[in-house]
Amino acid sequence: MSALVWSVLLSLVSAVAYAGGAIVQERVAETSPASAYAPLRRPAWWGAGCLNGLGALLHVIALAYGPLSLVQPLGALTIVLALPMAALLVRRRAGATAWRGAIMATVGLAGLLALTGAASEDSLDGAERLLVGLITAGGVLVLMMSARAAHRHPVVRAVLLAVAAGSSFGMASVFTKSVAVDWSGRPVQQLGTLLAIAALATAGMLLSQASYRGAGLAAPLATATVVNPVVAAAVGLTLFGETFRHGTIGTVLALGCGVVAAGGLILLTTERIGRDRDARVISQHTPAVPDSPAGLEGMPKPSRRDRADRNVRS
Repeated sequence: MSALVWSVLLSLVSAVAYAGGAIVQERVAETSPASAYAPLRRPAWWGAGCLNGLGALLHVIALAYGPLSLVQPLGALTIVLALPMAALLVRRRAGATAWRGAIMATVGLAGLLALTGAASEDSLDGAERLLVGLITAGGVLVLMMSARAAHRHPVVRAVLLAVAAGSSFGMASVFTKSVAVDWSGRPVQQLGTLLAIAALATAGMLLSQASYRGAGLAAPLATATVVNPVVAAAVGLTLFGETFRHGTIGTVLALGCGVVAAGGLILLTTERIGRDRDARVISQHTPAVPDSPAGLEGMPKPSRRDRADRNVRS
């Protein structure tokens, strides 16, 4: 097989691994509400980490075989693949709104990445890496505090944590590129950056785990999947000297793709908020069942007409 075919196959398997890891993380979050960030005692959580690691490894190998403009858009298929996989494996079906949102987010992200120009050979120097790292850490902390303040709104909290997770993963990719460009066979010279990559990847894993608690799968996964390459592309455009293809037309098209992706995220979030609202309405109109015989005295008793209708039906 040609190198291009290998690149496509590896990208598809990588997307499946990422989607599987996300599904396992979401299930762990649903069954471990007290362990928001790191349910270390759950073997399933470690399994999700292995799936995410496998996805990252296959993604890097795919980049070695194929162009960035092909591999990166294929990685966005994680959003779409996760929905049927969740329905098949854990019987969690997504509504029509979630499907439309996932497809919009994937199409917008794929278009945005396809318009990104070829990677440059520029890198970040020591001062730039320190500055970017501090800005990233500050932004992630602000998002975490905002998510904590929004604890009464699970979807808003999840999206904020997913943005923080995607930003962490995106900056880890930026630092990985810098290490790859400046690599001279002496790991000691890159030790600080390697530690930063490990810290960012770990933070992204923990934040993505927390984002799934109480918000389902679609909205947090789509948010993190879109934010990750967008953050990396923003750094590439501003610091690495990268540009969009086709000049001004390409830039306008990229902005349009960004709007489409953002619209998909809004649909995903709206679908989840609608489900939560319906669940609250049902719970409010469902009478509570007393937990003791004494509590039965306060419940309304059926009228004669209700009893007569019940006898007729029986």
